[in-house]
Amino acid sequence: MKKIQLLFLCSLMLISSFSVANAQVQKSPDRTEGEGPYDQLIIRGITLINGNGAPPRGPIDIVVEGNKITEIAVVGYPGVAIDPAGRPALKEGGREFDCSGMYLLPGFVDMHGHIGGKSQGADAEYVFKLWMGHGITTIRDPACGNGLDWVLEHREKSKTNKITAPRIKAYTVFGQGSYETIATAEAAREWVRANAKKGSDGIKFFGAPPEIMAAALDENKKLGLRSACHHAQMDVARWNVLHSARAGLTSMEHWYGLPEALFNDRTVQHYPLDYNYQNEQHRFKEAGRLWTQAAAPHSEHWNAVMNELLELNFTIDPTFNIYEANRDLMRARRAEWHEEYTMPSLWRFYMPSKISHGSYWHFWGTEEEVDWRKNYDLWMTFINEYKNRGGRVTAGSDSGFIYQLYGFAYIRELELLREAGFHPLEVIRSATLNGAEALGMDDEIGSVEVGKLADFVILDENPLQNLKVLYGTGAIKLTEENEVIRAGGVKYTVKDGIIYDAKQLLEDVKEMVRQSKTKEDFEIKQPGKE
Repeated sequence: MKKIQLLFLCSLMLISSFSVANAQVQKSPDRTEGEGPYDQLIIRGITLINGNGAPPRGPIDIVVEGNKITEIAVVGYPGVAIDPAGRPALKEGGREFDCSGMYLLPGFVDMHGHIGGKSQGADAEYVFKLWMGHGITTIRDPACGNGLDWVLEHREKSKTNKITAPRIKAYTVFGQGSYETIATAEAAREWVRANAKKGSDGIKFFGAPPEIMAAALDENKKLGLRSACHHAQMDVARWNVLHSARAGLTSMEHWYGLPEALFNDRTVQHYPLDYNYQNEQHRFKEAGRLWTQAAAPHSEHWNAVMNELLELNFTIDPTFNIYEANRDLMRARRAEWHEEYTMPSLWRFYMPSKISHGSYWHFWGTEEEVDWRKNYDLWMTFINEYKNRGGRVTAGSDSGFIYQLYGFAYIRELELLREAGFHPLEVIRSATLNGAEALGMDDEIGSVEVGKLADFVILDENPLQNLKVLYGTGAIKLTEENEVIRAGGVKYTVKDGIIYDAKQLLEDVKEMVRQSKTKEDFEIKQPGKE
């Protein structure tokens, strides 16, 4: 029993360090933005990218009553004048919204969205507006680092649109709020029952001894709740992704635990003998060599693991973007949005540090980046094939760490899914319908269908041609007149039938950052430069 307690205590140390980085932040103010909802809203003339994998179609009129879609009408053909007689009629008092020539997608689902962190200086309004400004209308908070009560309060306020925020699914870290070490299977079950009673939507695991993980997942499954896991190295040698999926885990985050399930000539990763997990450069450097230790793509063992996960209807949320700095540190820290959208406190949090989680740039070099590029090739090969065989892959960002900024990092995740081999329509499906299915919300959100909630992303450029037009900074474009412009950026985010000016939300964020910089007399400087 003492051994079990000691091992689980190590896992709790990881949770504790994570919670310190995400201590309670300033609450979101009451909503002052957005038009609606309306008794009737008709969005006119859009080209629809549905989220279910279907190709674009338009022009289309979408009728919304309150927060629900009530009609989707094809009203003509491209390049042909629309006959007004064939369009849905506007009722007295209704609102007509002309979006002719624009593109409409379902609201995005960020499956890994931490609502700020005190040490990062990322308060709720700042984070929410960055998300909503990028079309993200639903997030899964995989830890409730601000405390479950805090997150549930914001979940309710978002649900009733009292704040400008995506709708929230709250996944509590296993063991959170427990004053005693969970050292028995029954204690694990008791905590799971109490967590459900408090109103949590699910559980975020980092790992635990096998008997405790098995009991907790079994109890959670009985209660009908969903789950996610970051299979931390402290427990993964005895409990990898396959063990979790068999026990009832519904989704995994990142990729920890997956290469370990693919080992066929070892049981633990090849740790150097001077390795120390608390030294994060050790941790992430060696993590970049993990996939090369796994079974080769399309080998017998590789296929067996994939097939079993497929049979279990398991969801993978890769969060490619959060590790991208590992393969190109300069690119990540030079991203153009840092200047105007990254808070001074958040920039300081990113700086090389032995304490701040994910700021492990002690002496990151060419060898580490080369290893990580190889890591990505193998990781992406698995994820793309998993998708090809019918597996559910979602989009999540895990922003606030490792130079990744809320909202912007989510769009980067979509680009990385494209790099992995996803067709742009498959990318959009991962960002919308797949996320909705993983959350058990596909009867409400994830695609544009009659009866579903009116959650939309509207922009004036085709994101299938260039995903970069989804960034708040837009995409660089040369016009026919040889003028350099910024094209795109989400124009409107619609949540629950309420129309938000997405560009104005991002302007609000820029003003928050400007004020913070002025107050501190701060300017972004690259590490090691005065």
